[in-house]
This record gives sequence, structure tokens and C-alpha cells, in this order.
Amino acid sequence: MLAQVVLGLATAVGGLAYGLFLGGFSRKMIARIHGRIGPPVTQNYVDLLKLFVKRTSIEHGTMFWLAPMFRITGGLGVLFLVPLIVGRVAVVNFSFAGDLLLVIYFMFFGCLGMALGAGNSGHPHAVMAVTRGLAQMSSYELSFSVVILILAAGLGTLSIDGIVAAQQGGIGHWNMVRYPFATLAAMIAFLGMMMAYPFSVVIAPQEIPIGPPTEYSSRFLSLMMAGRTVFGVAKLLLYMNLFFGGAANWVDFFVKTFLLYMYPIFVSTVFPRFRVEQSVRFFILVPTAIAAIDLIRIMVL
Repeated sequence: MLAQVVLGLATAVGGLAYGLFLGGFSRKMIARIHGRIGPPVTQNYVDLLKLFVKRTSIEHGTMFWLAPMFRITGGLGVLFLVPLIVGRVAVVNFSFAGDLLLVIYFMFFGCLGMALGAGNSGHPHAVMAVTRGLAQMSSYELSFSVVILILAAGLGTLSIDGIVAAQQGGIGHWNMVRYPFATLAAMIAFLGMMMAYPFSVVIAPQEIPIGPPTEYSSRFLSLMMAGRTVFGVAKLLLYMNLFFGGAANWVDFFVKTFLLYMYPIFVSTVFPRFRVEQSVRFFILVPTAIAAIDLIRIMVL
């Protein structure tokens, strides 16, 4: 048990470090696309440590302070339930039968915690971003839930480890190939989960200066930054395991998660941002309809 706890802590620290690197790399790459030099790749590490040692005198109540903890707890919950490498007992973490349902709850838990905290601040920009974020989250969760239903019905399991095991044997066994429409719908929903353009309605600097973090500072902003970073890595691992066969070794792990992370970055540099009602309407109609094709195919066959 002690060894599992130690490995879990190593997973958390490693996930945070890897997520900070990906975030720093993406900032550098986007700056180059814009014709700027951009910050160094290590800037996210510096920002996190700098914010953590600062102090604040702002007081907005208990829920305001608990929100960053909710955020990072949700991210860690997802991260701990997703196996890292196929067949490696040491990095299976805390996965078990039916854990996919718990992962969905943890994803909602982190987002809801941030919403409750930012809403408690009373700042109009934060409250506006929370309203937008919850509306969009409800819309992309609809299509993602349909995708989960397809995987559970098609593979006969709600265990992430079982879903990964069913994809072994080559790329032809990946769920990306078995259920292409469900995968496409999930990849569209992934843009909303990562708050990438054209679905960046929560942190919209042109309208609501950085949304929920408006009132946060010092170590609380540091925890929120860490939570968002860990959440991002956890989602990369989840998608890698659900649709792309998991990782057979560490090379597979880094290549697949890196490519998955670059996908919303490239989309963000191409598309402008939707209005809130456009984003919600799109998620309710388009990816849900695409996923329904595979759902009907499973029901018929």
C-alpha cells in the first residue's frame, strides 16, 4: 500500500511537471506563429513557484479559498484513475472496474469547484465566465457521454484498463478505427474540455479579462494553475487510453500525449472564437449527431 501511495505521488508530480512543459512549449510555439520570440519554455515553472511564495489579503469567504483545491483534486482524481503504460503494474495507479464513470464525476468535480469559488468572489467578469463555462461544459458533456455509452456497449466494459486491453494487437484494434464517428465526436468535445479556440468562452481576454482567475492571486492562483495543468495531462491520458490504444512503453506515452496536446493548439491558431450561444448550439448538435452514427451502428449490428 505504501508503495502504491509513493507511486501515486510520483504520478502527480510527474504529471504536473510534464503539463508545465507542454504549456511552456505551446506558448513558445504560438509566439513563433505570431512572429514573436515568446517566453522561454521554462516560464511556467517560474510562474508557478513565484505565485506560490506570494501572499494575499483578499477575502471572499471559505468557498473562494476551497475552489483551487477542488480544481486540483478533480485533476488528480482523473490522473490517478488512468493507467499510464499497458501491462506495467507500477503505473496502473488506482484503476478498477467501472472507473470510467468515476472519472466523469471527477471531471465535473474540478470544473464545478472552480465555478463555485469564482462565483463566490462577486466579480462580474468571474461570474460571467462561470455562467459561460457551465453552459458549454453541459453541452460537450452530452456528446462525450454518448461516446462513453458507445464504448461501454461495444466493448462490454466500463473499466479503462479493460478498454485499453481490448485495443491491443495493432492499430486496427484501436477504438479510433473501430468507432471512427465516436472518436471524431470525442475529439471535437476535447477542444471544449481544453478550452481551446474556437470554444474558449471561459477565458476570453478580449471580453472578460481571463475569467475565473480574475480575483485569484498568490498561492491560490498557483494552485489553480497547477490544477488546470494536471487536469490537462489527465485528459490527454484519458483520450490516449480510450481511443488510441494506450501506451505500450514510455516512447508511445510521450509521442501520443504530445500529439494530442498539439491538436487543440493548432486548431486554436486557425479558428476564431465562437460566441457563447454558437459554441453551446454546436456542441449539442454536431458532435452528438456524429457520435449517434456509431451508436445506431452498434444497436443495429
